[in-house]
Amino acid sequence: MSAAHQGDRRADIAVVGAGIVGLATARALSRRHPALRVVVLDKEESVAQHQTGRNSGVIHSGLYYTPGSLKAQLCVRGAAALTAYCDERGIPYRRCGKVVVAASPGQAARLDELYRRGSANGVPGLELIGPQRLRELEPHVAGIGALHVPGTGIVDYRRVATAFAADVAAAGGEILLGYEVKGMRRSRGRVLVQTPAGDVDARHAVVCAGVYADRVARAGGGDPEPQIVPFRGDYYALRPERRYLANALVYPVPDPSLPFLGIHTTPRLDGSMWLGPNAVLAFGREGYSRFHVHPRDLAETLRSPGFRRLARRHWRTGLAELVRDYSTRLFVASARSLIPELDAGDVVPGPAGIRAQALAADGTLVDDFVLEHRDRVVHVRNAPSPGATSSLAIGEHISGIAATAFGL
Repeated sequence: MSAAHQGDRRADIAVVGAGIVGLATARALSRRHPALRVVVLDKEESVAQHQTGRNSGVIHSGLYYTPGSLKAQLCVRGAAALTAYCDERGIPYRRCGKVVVAASPGQAARLDELYRRGSANGVPGLELIGPQRLRELEPHVAGIGALHVPGTGIVDYRRVATAFAADVAAAGGEILLGYEVKGMRRSRGRVLVQTPAGDVDARHAVVCAGVYADRVARAGGGDPEPQIVPFRGDYYALRPERRYLANALVYPVPDPSLPFLGIHTTPRLDGSMWLGPNAVLAFGREGYSRFHVHPRDLAETLRSPGFRRLARRHWRTGLAELVRDYSTRLFVASARSLIPELDAGDVVPGPAGIRAQALAADGTLVDDFVLEHRDRVVHVRNAPSPGATSSLAIGEHISGIAATAFGL
């Protein structure tokens, strides 16, 4: 991997973004077209610094997504490819399993829909279970029923992304770190990717810029919509002596009107157990702290007609999330519907991450992955969770699009 330095470079394909999706895409392109020179650019000094390195580490099963959608197709395929890759490379992971728990008859009815979706998507081993089986799996969890998903797992995505970067380098590609993309322009049938560290003159480009996807798209002549709105998710960690309260992944039934999954438990490979995340508007695209405010980012969000429509529609939910974000007691109370024994003294503050969520002009939170091809550039406009799980499948899908669109 190369650190930033002055000087221009040439490439066949420039991939913007060294998160897990960008690296998986570069890997797929290098493997499919070994004669092409692939270069990956990222503004940070190491790979996987944002969404990839700050997520829960869950290997999602493909349960929630609309059958036939890109998320449904690529998550199921990607999860299988990811675990096979980890086996091949000796990267640790664990199939810990998951239960989605219904606390009321209304939620139980929604479990049936999740079961239908998961079955349609090809998720293996799904089982609707009653309270007795739930108690066998999770003795400290309360519910009138649950959906058991035995194949769900956990992994360290930063380690996976680092392995992808090594694969790119081994195939003859280059990772350019410290290259912050400021603009893109077409010139004489090529794409000039402009950075303060030097420009990259490429035949084609693929942009996997995560929370900056909309800005880089606009810089490259792409559509102004969808806009990215950053949502911060904060975690708490159970104290070691209280980790027995959950054995594996325990989720509530999600609100079908929002793309967030609710506060849940997440075991980690180091033996710790996380509780979270919430979902609040971040005041900066890298606003990992409650008190981090980036004026440009926040102003851009608040000026957005789509965000104002979203806020009018869901202001009560947003306000409740914001209040809960500043209160450990309220945060834990939300999780107590799943784990009645849980107390505010059982947790300590944990990490935080940012979800790069695409927002349509009508105020709709975009649910599916969104890919856009324009001229010589493919833009990944929306790839939040399960983007990491799906990364190998996304990379293969984009390489197929590139082969057709770029005439490779």
